[in-house]
Amino acid sequence: MQNQEKYIIYVRKSTDVEDKQVLSMEAQIVELRKYAADSNLQIVGTVIEKKSAKVPGRKKFNQIMTDIEHGKANGILSWHPDRLARNSVDGGHVIYLLDQSLLVALKFPTFWFENTSQGKFMLSMAFSQSKYYVDNLSENTKRGLRQKVRRGEFPSKAPVGYINDVRHKSIVVDKRLAPLIVQAFEMYALGNKSMQAIAYFLYDKGGMTKGKKPLSKDQIKKILTNPFYYGHFRYGGEVHEGKHPAIISKQLYDRVQAVLSRRCYPQKGATAPQAFCGLLRCGACNMSITAEKKVKHQKNGNVHEYVYYRCSRKSKTMRCVEPTVTEPDLQTQLVDILQGYALPKSWANALTTMLEEGEKKAEQSSGLFIADAQNKISSLQSKLQRLLDSYLDQDIDQATYKVKQAELMSEKKSLEEQVGKLTLAANAWVEPMRQWIKQASDLNEITKTAKPSAIMDALAKVEGLNLFLKSKKAQPTAAPAISPPCAIWVLLRKTLEKTGATRLKSLESPILVHVMHRYSSKAYLSDLFRRLGCDRRAARAIAEPAGSSRLLDRLSNAHIEQLVTMHDRGVSNTEIATRFGISTYSVRLQLAQGGRGIYTSFTQVQIQTAHELKRTGYSHQRIAEKLGLSASSVRLLVATAPRSQ
Repeated sequence: MQNQEKYIIYVRKSTDVEDKQVLSMEAQIVELRKYAADSNLQIVGTVIEKKSAKVPGRKKFNQIMTDIEHGKANGILSWHPDRLARNSVDGGHVIYLLDQSLLVALKFPTFWFENTSQGKFMLSMAFSQSKYYVDNLSENTKRGLRQKVRRGEFPSKAPVGYINDVRHKSIVVDKRLAPLIVQAFEMYALGNKSMQAIAYFLYDKGGMTKGKKPLSKDQIKKILTNPFYYGHFRYGGEVHEGKHPAIISKQLYDRVQAVLSRRCYPQKGATAPQAFCGLLRCGACNMSITAEKKVKHQKNGNVHEYVYYRCSRKSKTMRCVEPTVTEPDLQTQLVDILQGYALPKSWANALTTMLEEGEKKAEQSSGLFIADAQNKISSLQSKLQRLLDSYLDQDIDQATYKVKQAELMSEKKSLEEQVGKLTLAANAWVEPMRQWIKQASDLNEITKTAKPSAIMDALAKVEGLNLFLKSKKAQPTAAPAISPPCAIWVLLRKTLEKTGATRLKSLESPILVHVMHRYSSKAYLSDLFRRLGCDRRAARAIAEPAGSSRLLDRLSNAHIEQLVTMHDRGVSNTEIATRFGISTYSVRLQLAQGGRGIYTSFTQVQIQTAHELKRTGYSHQRIAEKLGLSASSVRLLVATAPRSQ
């Protein structure tokens, strides 16, 4: 069996520096080859890698794993498990190959391993210990570096002009380059030398890179901005006081920084992005709207800055000639648009009150249902236990037991799923609704302060709002067919336009119909209208068609015809509603629109009279008494549009 095992010798050291750990590499190779000869192992290759195993990504080690997976070898010979892996990924890869029998054996002169469950457990412990060693070493090293910083010692390589004293573990002045660095600071502080001139000066005096080339401008700037030369040092983003000797004064360093600040100009304000860039598009060519800053210098010395917004004119199919608009004018127009989406405080308070009450009702109703369902589940569990006892006592046969058990288990599972869904989603609509109310109400304050950044953020949060600029006017695009969820903002704007943002008493509000149909029930909506001053029946007439039309719009012509046919056959409205997933009121409304039942007897005079009385404030009951109809018939009649002449 041993003759079939093909081993690869793997030797690794933690650094790629040639003059470090050289004896470690040679010692490993000699010891491993001697071990292979003594154990009569077949060696098919030797791999030497000079890289740390702290993190995955060793090319040669990964190649060994690939060769083993392809069957070129099935064993590894190494000095210790920590040579193979010091991280969980590589260690897990080795153990996985052992589990798959692709890697048959591992041999270590200093560690026992056998391809058994106990052996793999010990190997995983060795890998974990190797990882712990690396992690602990890293923490100890960082702690030591922090302590050196506290003592004022720079814990890194010394900059140009200093050298690291290995014997005393300190930093001392480089007597050859330090005077050159001082001269470089003095030359640049005069303000008549460039960084390139400083680099050539140092190059002529022997200050150069390892490649015998002049220092780059970035390297010169790094030298001139390094506080190390006046006695401090920068570490971890902070400046610390150092114990090393300074070679320049703080005054000279400050003079150099003043010259740098005059020469290194920051980005001009003209190129910085303006407040409303990216918010609008051109109404003519649909390209983005950009901004440009103009500065006007008057003869009396006054300076005026103007920001203009215009089309970027990048269309390749047409030449855009839309005029520019000033930032104050555009800001005023955007504030007016934003005001159209601001939710009045009285509306917000009413919605918040309804929201809190609805949340409590939802919790109570869901709690009652959950408690009732849990009682039923307990009862079903008891029945299952009694059924099992009866089967074990041989009171019932196996066939009966299986049928009854399946029925009870199915019912129990259905109840458990309903409880789980209701527990998670009982109040799922509350938080989105609360956030929307706050967001829409905050628009009032934003429109008062009129800060450009706040206006930009607020308009960006209005879903479905696409702004365009045409003829110096910022306008929202024409609203498409209303479809949730973004239509909630469109409906709010239309409601505010209709009511003039004054009173809600006469409101037949699509926004509230949409909100409550999205987040709650019809009764919720009706109660809201009643609280805001609407007649209860009028509120129901508003709520029902909105919900019914949405549901009926989903029915195809074939389904509507099937609905009418079922009614003609005598099927009840409740069964029809259950079949199509709509309310019984929607079924009655559809039958009325389809000309079924008593609604075919409505005359044109009755229809017009009903709508006129409704507009004057008559209730459905009073209209029914005047027309000799039932209140339900009048409600359906008023909910539908009057027939044309």
